[in-house]
Amino acid sequence: MAGFDDLSSNTEAASDFTPGAQIPLSGAGGQTAATQALASAAYRDDEVTKLLDANPEASVKKPRLSLFEPNLGEAFSRAIQVRLLGGARKPLIQSFGIEPQAVVEHCLAATRVRKQRDSRLTVVMVVFGLLFLPGVLLWLGAFQLRRTLAGAKDKRAGAFGTVALVAFGGLIVLFAIKLPFGGFWAVYLRAMLVAPVIGWLWAKQICEKYAKDLRGRWSGMLGGAGVGAKIPEAVPQDPGDAGAERIRLGLAKVAAEQASNLVYYAGPKGILGMGTRWGSWQLAEELVPAKGDDEIYPFRSWDVVRAIHDQLRMLERGPLHTGGFPAHSMSIRHWIVSPVGEGAKEVKRPDGQEVEGYRIKQFEIERICNEQQFGAGNRHYLGVQFVLWDGQLVITLLITVTVLHHTLRIEVTGHALGPVHPLFTSGPKAKTKTVSKSVKFWETKSVSLPLVEAKEVVRLTARAPFTWFPPVLDFLGGKLTLPEPFGLRHAWADKPWRHRFMADDALRAATPVLRVVHSAAIRVLKENGCDVAQFGSRSLALSGQVQGATPAKADVYDA
Repeated sequence: MAGFDDLSSNTEAASDFTPGAQIPLSGAGGQTAATQALASAAYRDDEVTKLLDANPEASVKKPRLSLFEPNLGEAFSRAIQVRLLGGARKPLIQSFGIEPQAVVEHCLAATRVRKQRDSRLTVVMVVFGLLFLPGVLLWLGAFQLRRTLAGAKDKRAGAFGTVALVAFGGLIVLFAIKLPFGGFWAVYLRAMLVAPVIGWLWAKQICEKYAKDLRGRWSGMLGGAGVGAKIPEAVPQDPGDAGAERIRLGLAKVAAEQASNLVYYAGPKGILGMGTRWGSWQLAEELVPAKGDDEIYPFRSWDVVRAIHDQLRMLERGPLHTGGFPAHSMSIRHWIVSPVGEGAKEVKRPDGQEVEGYRIKQFEIERICNEQQFGAGNRHYLGVQFVLWDGQLVITLLITVTVLHHTLRIEVTGHALGPVHPLFTSGPKAKTKTVSKSVKFWETKSVSLPLVEAKEVVRLTARAPFTWFPPVLDFLGGKLTLPEPFGLRHAWADKPWRHRFMADDALRAATPVLRVVHSAAIRVLKENGCDVAQFGSRSLALSGQVQGATPAKADVYDA
């Protein structure tokens, strides 16, 4: 038990955020498309540089030897595991509309499948590589030369690289046929040149078997029939199983950060995780007593916010039995927004008696709402969030109430986070090429290509022994660096305005929310002896204005 106690004490407040039986929240109501799209990246075999098209802020370290360069799935799985489960990792940004824990689990599952494949390839390397090491090094050198000449990212080798490889193979054959000496060393030299080819044929069968498995998982995830992630290494087998306990606590930490009520505003980037602010409507009028009253009855900003909160819970109800907001896609929460710099590479989680786990306590939320309305410090927002299109669209409308001198201001801002980048929703393509028919040469036919090319077999086999030493592979083959501050959802989000129906949903949600906010606020003002005539007039003007809402860059001030 000593090992377990040591691990628990060294893990950052593990007992504070370790949950019991967990029920997925963001995936309720079938909202799993975005989750599965991101999780499918763990099984992909594309080029890793495609991730740069999805987010230019990500970077790929160039390999020292292109023969050890990872593909997209390998680099993505490794980067996600280190970033979300690493011991020295930075705070994580919430991923609304998806389950980040499920994505991490699929990255672990994909790594497990690849380790099973690499275990078999390592046996091939030991049998045919260690015993015939000089020959293997010659062949690897030839393939490395070919990749260097052709370009590691070019699917077709350059003419010079192909000629060089063929010439190298021809020289080996001629040298093996006629040797200047005989005996044991002549036999060994011939075997040394031929054995790697036999090992390559064996390795090719192994690679094709696991390539079919990974591609099946890839297409299954996008088709909605993907199997669940199996990660037995995350289940501790005994109290001293430190590795499994570390993974379990890491997954629990991801879930706890996902449930945090603290978000970060990064200037023109908007609120991290919620998207940029596309619209803003402000109701600001003077607080004066109603006729017949000498003064206004005392009330606080929190009283107005609480009334708005109660009224927003009735949004899914309407006078007609048609359409409306789906209750399962809507959530109403109090948020604390903390400012960070536009180019900040890290956010800081608060600590102290006002914080429990990763959540700001209720009494601190009320204090910030009532007191921190001007000057430095965090701000309070009441948010109503809609997760639509199976998690591909996240609409967030934030409400803040401030009182300065005799002026009450109620501001409603709209934020929208679009679908994940199309890269993650593309399925595996069959490897074929179009060629001319041998007789009817004016006609063409489609020819199936091997699922795993020769150079890919060599790459996987060369990497296999180093799989147990990931830092070595990162050093030799390069690695993917994720954009910071990192959140699984907003890092790969596309703009929703390119999709007609998504844009309509975002614009339509603003009108009813704005009217509910205004009616609830005016009711509180009237109950506390305020003259609401000016508020009513301004509310009617905003109600007309919001009907013609168009998306704009509200976070970019042209000054």
